[in-house]
Amino acid sequence: MEKKIPFEPVVMLIDATYLERVGTDLVRHFTPLIKRDLPKADLAVLLECLALDAGVPLGDNKVQVVFVYDGADKHLSFCTPSDLEKELHAMAFKSQLGEFSLYAFQPSGFSSREDLFLESFQLLGESKEVRKIIVVPDEDGYGEQLGSYINKVEEGKDGVTVFGMNPPAYQGAFAFEMLGFAILQALGIRPDEL
Repeated sequence: MEKKIPFEPVVMLIDATYLERVGTDLVRHFTPLIKRDLPKADLAVLLECLALDAGVPLGDNKVQVVFVYDGADKHLSFCTPSDLEKELHAMAFKSQLGEFSLYAFQPSGFSSREDLFLESFQLLGESKEVRKIIVVPDEDGYGEQLGSYINKVEEGKDGVTVFGMNPPAYQGAFAFEMLGFAILQALGIRPDEL
């Protein structure tokens, strides 16, 4: 990451380009299935669901959310707020889980989104401040590469939780959770509608 920001004890590292792809696919799939127009997903609810699914307890937690995105993909069209640069970067919100601080970064120069994401994960894994890492990688693009980084995370952390649409093929010391469940909750889809 170009800009140095201090890490909080809980950090979510999210590939925003991947999240956008999954979110829009789920909206396209479930709208005709439940026979009603879906509202935009509430991004705060989505982030809270990810944190809860990863085991973050209610309380006065400090949760840092780092979005990594390609320059062309600076909007999460299925969410509100959606503009990574203008509405989300350097913003924060409070909930029953604590304070969520949001940051959005895109690669510069010759690096790719994948490189920035993997380098960011490596920094989190080495950081003494970070206790819990919650990660939403592009499982189709570079998910397998993440496996080697997960296995290098320093001892003493509270864990790594990987979110995706399919369980990873790689092995390691991490928990896996379904990303789709959190997105459906943020879209306001009730279980009885499915």
